[in-house]
Amino acid sequence: MMDWAIWFVLAGVAVGVELFTGTFYLLMIAIGLGAGGVAALLGGRLEWQLLLAAAIGFAAIGALRRSRFGRRHKSAAGRDPNVILDIGQSVHVDQWNDLDGTHTARIRYRGAEWDVELAAGSPAQAGQFIIREVRGSRLIVSHH
Repeated sequence: MMDWAIWFVLAGVAVGVELFTGTFYLLMIAIGLGAGGVAALLGGRLEWQLLLAAAIGFAAIGALRRSRFGRRHKSAAGRDPNVILDIGQSVHVDQWNDLDGTHTARIRYRGAEWDVELAAGSPAQAGQFIIREVRGSRLIVSHH
């Protein structure tokens, strides 16, 4: 088999495996492998093919890491509505208790008693509130 064909088959395998993983990293490696195949097509020696494939692959991975697709989003799970389905739900608070500047209450939500804490910047008055965060067994709420 020709050298360039081996490079392109390896690039195709990397793309195929990437489809199952859902990351873009194998796609960047496939770009590097494709660059090695182009070097083989142009008649470059094996050392140059390997060097070009590695350099392009590393450069593509570096570019991916700097893009918005390569950054990890370190959001707290307690604020993520994809993790905790209670976030965004509405609750009713009848009365607030002031403990050392923290406004808390006890409410009935989803058939159970919950501790509720008022988020900073929200006035402490009775009414409808939206769940913004869950910290352990405490709901953090703000005004509707």
